[in-house]
Amino acid sequence: MSKRRGERRGVYEWIVQAAVWLGIALTMGVLVYLLVHILWNGIPFVTADLFAYKYNTSNVSLFPALITTIYLTVGTLLLAIPLGVGTAVYMTEYAQRDSWLVKWVRMASETLAGIPSIVYGLFGFLFFVIFLQLGYSLISGILTMTILVLPFVIKTTEEALLTVPTGLREGSYGLGVGKRDTILKIILPVAGRGIVAGVILAIGRIVGETVALMYTIGTVPEIPGNLMHSGRTMAIHMYALSSEGIHTDKAYATGVILIVVVVLMNEISSLVMNKWRK
Repeated sequence: MSKRRGERRGVYEWIVQAAVWLGIALTMGVLVYLLVHILWNGIPFVTADLFAYKYNTSNVSLFPALITTIYLTVGTLLLAIPLGVGTAVYMTEYAQRDSWLVKWVRMASETLAGIPSIVYGLFGFLFFVIFLQLGYSLISGILTMTILVLPFVIKTTEEALLTVPTGLREGSYGLGVGKRDTILKIILPVAGRGIVAGVILAIGRIVGETVALMYTIGTVPEIPGNLMHSGRTMAIHMYALSSEGIHTDKAYATGVILIVVVVLMNEISSLVMNKWRK
């Protein structure tokens, strides 16, 4: 009897391992295919005209969209990181973990993380663009994207903080270190990798978003002169070019630059966090 159970368990383990490896192979295969397809079709069309300072119908420059994307990403992270990390720190270090407030915030963040981006876009359009009369502007896009990525930052930061050993906290308190210094100098640096993971997820979501930003930041192919000016991100720029069907080659080239921008932003985030941990 025990022998049959052992054989069945072995078969189940083999099936599970096969399913896991199959999932990994499919995921990596799709990723490699997308990268190769975009790079193969886009690199030949990455020319100097693509980086012209001003956009026109002949050069369809992505430079204004690139600058707008950087403005949007930096502005969103400046709001989302302090709010998200601060909320997670309060939930794990100050509030009682089974309190109604923690449960409510956790439920709200998990619910918001599953809402489609078009809902965020409609909310940003109705509230920021119309009700607050901010119009199609950079600030409307920043505020909308802050609400969109905040749940990811809160969740990943909370999970990272919960993995910090309790002994580190108790040892710090035993040496007479205050709670604030313990959080800033011990807990947050130890949880830095998890926080960086949340920031990288946020960057990917910001850079790749289109629908929510079309309702808030607009589609004007110009560099925003200030927070109240409209613009278009690289994702919107790529969507506009591909939907027109005239400059498909430039859309692929924009995709190549978009991949490079995401990789660079992720590396910069990792370097900043590693330097802060030291």
